[in-house]
Amino acid sequence: MKSICVFCGSSDSVHADYKTAAYQLGVTLAQKGLRLVYGGGKTGLMGEVADGALSAGGEAIGVIIPSMNTPALAHIALTRMDVTPDMHARKARMHELADGYIALPGGFGTWDELFETVTWAQTGAHEKPVGLLNVKNYYALLLAAMDHAVEEGFIFSEHRKSIFHESAPEILLEKMAQYEHPREAVKRWLKEG
Repeated sequence: MKSICVFCGSSDSVHADYKTAAYQLGVTLAQKGLRLVYGGGKTGLMGEVADGALSAGGEAIGVIIPSMNTPALAHIALTRMDVTPDMHARKARMHELADGYIALPGGFGTWDELFETVTWAQTGAHEKPVGLLNVKNYYALLLAAMDHAVEEGFIFSEHRKSIFHESAPEILLEKMAQYEHPREAVKRWLKEG
């Protein structure tokens, strides 16, 4: 892995622990020589993860849409900012630039990006690792919902197991580096095997 795409919230009105964890993730990515790819914002966890990466001498590439590319929202100190015409192109560009994906805590936008990424892996559109940085056990209920979906037959267990989750960025990245895509499950899901 050379680049990690981070999905995360942009709200400033969150617990300081989330901001600290985002900053530390950015630092950790830089220390491991991994380029940060993210949504280009300067607020909330978005700004923190970018500031962390940049403070440790790392690269941070933002991908943003024109309506968000404003002084109030866009991070101006990034290594590079790519401006795409719309949200669909934005997500496609982030996927193109990334070798793996991590979701920090966030809301609808973060979940949208996370689940699209997981769905693309499920259908074989990519074979890149996906992880959740489970700060303050933020994702406990979502992980429980995924387990319930497996029990009810809506998700294959191989696909559920391929979503890594840890509270420490170093451990999460180590697990992601060991990722093996569940190709047989993809074939089964697509009724190819």
